[in-house]
Amino acid sequence: MSPRPLVITMGDPAGIGPEIVVQALHARPQLLSRVVVAGDVATLQRALGLTGLGADLRLFPVSSSAELPARPPGGLAVVQACAPLEPPAFGRISAVAGQAAADCIRWAAQAALRGEVAAVVTAPIHKEALAAAGITHPGHTEFLQALAAEHLGVPVARLPVRMMLSCPGLRTVLVSIHVALRDALAAVTQEQILTTLRITAAHFRRIGLPQARIAVAGLNPHAGEGGLFGREEIDTIAPAVVQAQAEGLEVSGPHAPDTVFMRARQGAFDVVLAMYHDQGLIPVKLLGLEHGVNTTLGLPFVRTSPDHGTAFDLAGSGRASHASLLAAMDAALT
Repeated sequence: MSPRPLVITMGDPAGIGPEIVVQALHARPQLLSRVVVAGDVATLQRALGLTGLGADLRLFPVSSSAELPARPPGGLAVVQACAPLEPPAFGRISAVAGQAAADCIRWAAQAALRGEVAAVVTAPIHKEALAAAGITHPGHTEFLQALAAEHLGVPVARLPVRMMLSCPGLRTVLVSIHVALRDALAAVTQEQILTTLRITAAHFRRIGLPQARIAVAGLNPHAGEGGLFGREEIDTIAPAVVQAQAEGLEVSGPHAPDTVFMRARQGAFDVVLAMYHDQGLIPVKLLGLEHGVNTTLGLPFVRTSPDHGTAFDLAGSGRASHASLLAAMDAALT
């Protein structure tokens, strides 16, 4: 029995998503037999033209992943997962582009939830375009969480998910994601930290690392210096660490946030738990944006994404790098 395919969403059609999708699959032609793209045929045809890959890749429209075996050699299977588009202008925010991107995400997630595909890889979307289309979720992570919760028939709160960012040498998981910094500070609770630790440990068990070494970053400078710079480490973070240890997880901290990422890169830890979005993302992006991968932990299916945005300034130039998308595909297939 052949393995279930991978579905890749095209991302915002006004951004670099469509072109890096075709570039990545041109670079890895051996994956064509395992990949279905959820997108818009006309937009992906434009991407083939601007990258000069039309002679090597031919679009093969399908209605579902079940038709993938009929793909001819050199054929790139594409599901028309949104309303057919007049490909939008590059680099412009629009409700049409946001709706198309959302429809592709929805198609891919539902295919994964039905068990038709092994994993979902998402190309970049633009959050303002998503909002212009009336999508209330601020990003992929929250949108996929809502779709999965709806499919399972449970409230969103019953399906907690977390974002893990990784690059060569460093992995970090976030307690909170796309919220204002003031709200992120309020999200640093013992229960939120414990939930994040449990989700993180479960992910590493799934990929074959049953006792991942999880370092918990402090919130305040120098992890609070014994309460001199704030008491969150004493009153909230340390008790969560103790509880996780009592549950058998290999957790340590809170560690000084200005050095814990360096220590993890040197091999002291397998993953760092960061207290908020930028605390965890800045070191990952500094070390390896071009190979960065975003993985959503806690979903009932595997989802990865390149760790960059739509790059409207590069869209349509054919110069955008597909390296991070390839890394996301490799992670999804692991």
